Amino acid sequence: MELTTMEAMIQSQAKLWGHIFTFTDSMALRCALELGIVDIIHSHGGPITLSQIAAGIDSPSLNIDNLARVMRLLVRKDIFTTHHQPSDSGEITLYGLTAHTSRWLIQGSEFSLVPFILMQTHPGLMTSWFSLSQCVEEGGTAFSKVHGCEVIDFAHNNPEFNKMFNDAMACTAKLVAEPILWGYRDGFGSINGSLVDVGGGTGEMVAKIVKAHPHIKAINFDLPHVITTAPMHKGVSHVEGNMFEAIPNADAILLKRVLHGFSDEDCIKILKNSVKAIPKKTGKIIIVEHVLDPNGNGPFDETGLAFDLIMMTVAPSGKERTALDWKKLLEEGGFPHHKIIKIPAFLSIIEAHPA
Repeated sequence: MELTTMEAMIQSQAKLWGHIFTFTDSMALRCALELGIVDIIHSHGGPITLSQIAAGIDSPSLNIDNLARVMRLLVRKDIFTTHHQPSDSGEITLYGLTAHTSRWLIQGSEFSLVPFILMQTHPGLMTSWFSLSQCVEEGGTAFSKVHGCEVIDFAHNNPEFNKMFNDAMACTAKLVAEPILWGYRDGFGSINGSLVDVGGGTGEMVAKIVKAHPHIKAINFDLPHVITTAPMHKGVSHVEGNMFEAIPNADAILLKRVLHGFSDEDCIKILKNSVKAIPKKTGKIIIVEHVLDPNGNGPFDETGLAFDLIMMTVAPSGKERTALDWKKLLEEGGFPHHKIIKIPAFLSIIEAHPA
């Protein structure tokens, strides 16, 4: 066997091994979050020893060797850093936070992704992946094949899961809020009247919009079991309802990460209800979604493909869409005019008008 052939085989084998064991990255990260390791290091104000980390974990029988092995992987994955410091007894390893762990992984911080990570790695969602092949063979969602109902019904009947789900959605809303507010500042500024956030969850996003544009009269619109958990926000009214039946009248409608959860047929129903709810000549809808580019090399293009499979596991007929898919969908839903506005985030803004 030629050396170049052998090297190519090794590279392809290594790549496949990487795919096989990618799940260990997310589970090791979950482990670190459950143990509170990021917060322990952060509370010390700088890098600390493994023993100091262990002392901060509430466990009478902690296995420090296992802790070291988890930390070793997460250092390799650039979640933590290591610094080596001389001491009387030899070299001491100090563990610290990277720039992104301190921004995204501290519990309760403004841009914390912890609730979203814990939701995506929750056993209730992880077990769904074992039924992915059934989704291909039979259709339907993997979640329903495992749990006997869809995510929305499961959340309705399980308050703890419902809170986790809502917390996860709220934290991602915070994450994209600034890019949305910056990238669409003129669009929000031009709204003369009211804005309804359809499927707005606990109202975090629309509250930020109103704070930046206090002239807007805002409505947060979602299902009853979601609205009951929503806190009060200044300038925001919470309204219960079903977007498939009717949407509150407004000058503009916000649909942030809503349409990707539904089939084209259901999206067209939502869009047609949106047409009825806004002024024909001056009304608009503001769709915040990922625009899929299967052959793209942007920072989020591969993540978009992963999200598309996530939708297959949890959302009946839900999917991510390409620019052409959005064009066809909007036209069929009564919005012949639209433009895609790129913002510095995983998502883009699609502004559409009925006339």
